Amino acid sequence: MLEIQDLSITYGATHAVRGISFSVGATDACALLGPNGAGKTSTLRAISQLVPYTGSIRFDGVELQGKSPSQVTRLGLLHVPEGRHVFPSLSVHENLQMGTIAAGGRDAVYSIDDVYDLFPALVRLRRRGGYALSGGEQQMVAVGRALVGAPRLLMLDEPSLGLAPVVTQAVFAALEQVRTRTPVLVVEQNTAMALELCGYACVLAAGELKLSGAASELGDREELLASYLGQKDVGHQLDA
Repeated sequence: MLEIQDLSITYGATHAVRGISFSVGATDACALLGPNGAGKTSTLRAISQLVPYTGSIRFDGVELQGKSPSQVTRLGLLHVPEGRHVFPSLSVHENLQMGTIAAGGRDAVYSIDDVYDLFPALVRLRRRGGYALSGGEQQMVAVGRALVGAPRLLMLDEPSLGLAPVVTQAVFAALEQVRTRTPVLVVEQNTAMALELCGYACVLAAGELKLSGAASELGDREELLASYLGQKDVGHQLDA
């Protein structure tokens, strides 16, 4: 579904990503792991054509280089960026309705009612303005808005960032259901939850791909994984 070959990204003299290659299949859930500054967000932004890069990014056989972000969206590659970015002047329901624009002529995968089923907490908030939502509620709306856009592949950047543990659990419980119908590429600092959600993971450090493999294999190599992530307590996280 998504094929990345020799991807490199520079910002002036800074090499954010250095020649990485990986792929996401049509039934896969893949995690991009790594410490801050590893190049994870830059990779997602390159896939969405938001930053210049060298190398090749192909989505369902289509080369994305030279396409606009809106053209990428119309192909069915939906990106939920870090920071949620809901429309503050629109209600929860109106935010979700806005998401349907991205579907274009593709058959719907998720309806707005499906989103309310995935995130029951939003039902009572459907008329509340985006400006009045908590961070967790905004994240649910942002994910839901992408889902009603008929994604053929869903990319999420730090879906648990800044959320209370109970809200993080709710978001990942919904993503567990989503991944059964839609391939997922997720950047996530919560290593344990990312490996539980995804069957495959890539570990970046200093812009380079250091480690990749099945999530179960990475869990068995927790000391090596921890050395790249800079997390001394990864072993405890994986047991949680």
